[in-house]
Amino acid sequence: METGGSVETRAEPRRDVQAGGARGRLAGVAMMLGSAASNQTGAAVGALAFPVIGPAGVVAVRQWVAAAVLLAVGRPRLRSFTAAQWRPVLALAAVFATMNLSLYTAVGRVGLGLAVTLEFLGPLSVALASSRRRTDLACAAAVAAAVVALTRPRPTSDYLGIGLGLLAACCWAGYILLNRSIGRTLPGAEGSAAAAALSGLVFVPIGAFVLVRHPPTAAALACAGAAGVLSSAVPFLADLLALRRVPARFFGVFMSVNPVLAAVAGLVVLGQALHWTQWLAILVIVGANSASVLTARAP
Repeated sequence: METGGSVETRAEPRRDVQAGGARGRLAGVAMMLGSAASNQTGAAVGALAFPVIGPAGVVAVRQWVAAAVLLAVGRPRLRSFTAAQWRPVLALAAVFATMNLSLYTAVGRVGLGLAVTLEFLGPLSVALASSRRRTDLACAAAVAAAVVALTRPRPTSDYLGIGLGLLAACCWAGYILLNRSIGRTLPGAEGSAAAAALSGLVFVPIGAFVLVRHPPTAAALACAGAAGVLSSAVPFLADLLALRRVPARFFGVFMSVNPVLAAVAGLVVLGQALHWTQWLAILVIVGANSASVLTARAP
């Protein structure tokens, strides 16, 4: 009887841990979905301000609004940060600023489809580099092919635009890894808030120069400000919390929902019809992500 009791006692915590891991993983999935939906909605709204203040102006306003929102939410105690905590925060600030500007500029040069396809190489590389399970590798390969079919990138000789898209990909990979590191070393949203504030400071001279040359309208500022909340502040915070609950490899695969949501937004908001191959690509991405969710191990 004593032996049976001891086995039962040991089994209960194991079941509790597994249940907690499953709940955490589902919460992480919900956060990633919310992040992607918010990101794509904000990108569509922010694009409305391009004719007035251009991509650089929109990114600058985005960074300032995101910094204000995250500072209010995170309330970082900057003086208490150690050198080891400051290093990933500074790196994330640089990555965040570079990622947004390079992607928006790439979209303007090579088009949305190719820019998004190139940028997705970042999270895809994280997924492939951090996993050795055949299921994860198969899911990553499937979503990579589906993203290409969905975005339908067109060939181009604009090597600067291609380079900027690849730079955005490197930044997105760094964004995932640095957010995960910050989530382990700093409580709450303090690290994200500090990184967003520093990133906003970087864009003060850039934004001032652009807005002086291209005086904004109230509508353009409103669109850019909304993009700051939806495409920067909300995803920044949601991704930080999600990466505390799911592995980086799983996060990298799951980011393939961004092109899907962008395509759906184009269909619903802009009336852009999808080819049957794009619908098939959406089904493949959804299926691959579902398989990844169901087979993922608790972090």
